[in-house]
Amino acid sequence: MRALVQRVKKARVEVGGATIGEIGPGLMILVCAMDGDPGDAPDKLAAKIAKLRIFRDDDGRMNRSLLDTKGAALVVSQFTLAADTTRGNRPGFSSAAAPDVGEPAYERFAAALAAQDISVATGRFGADMEVHLINDGPVTIWMDSAA
Repeated sequence: MRALVQRVKKARVEVGGATIGEIGPGLMILVCAMDGDPGDAPDKLAAKIAKLRIFRDDDGRMNRSLLDTKGAALVVSQFTLAADTTRGNRPGFSSAAAPDVGEPAYERFAAALAAQDISVATGRFGADMEVHLINDGPVTIWMDSAA
């Protein structure tokens, strides 16, 4: 499972012009289930992200986690994180999990964050979404459950 994590001041996701998920300070998390992910990948990645120390402490250092700050998470499915750009100019996405596997993994990831007492908003799996955010820092980190 892959994720692109962005520290944000606020973020929202819209489908068809309607806001379906919105958060204040916290993390914007784009997530992609990969073909062959072990069943516990969503839980492990969610636990790692919840503890990721990328928020400022009183000294201005990145030393606090989402759990420490009581921040929120906006979780959006993003199969394009599986892009293979090694051949030609058109990315391939064959390493992304099929939708019937990807959607439950996405939902399990969001539920695993919520189970840690994190306020979680989500996008809509497979929908054409517009994501709006104010990046804080900017701080953007690529994560992979296999690492």
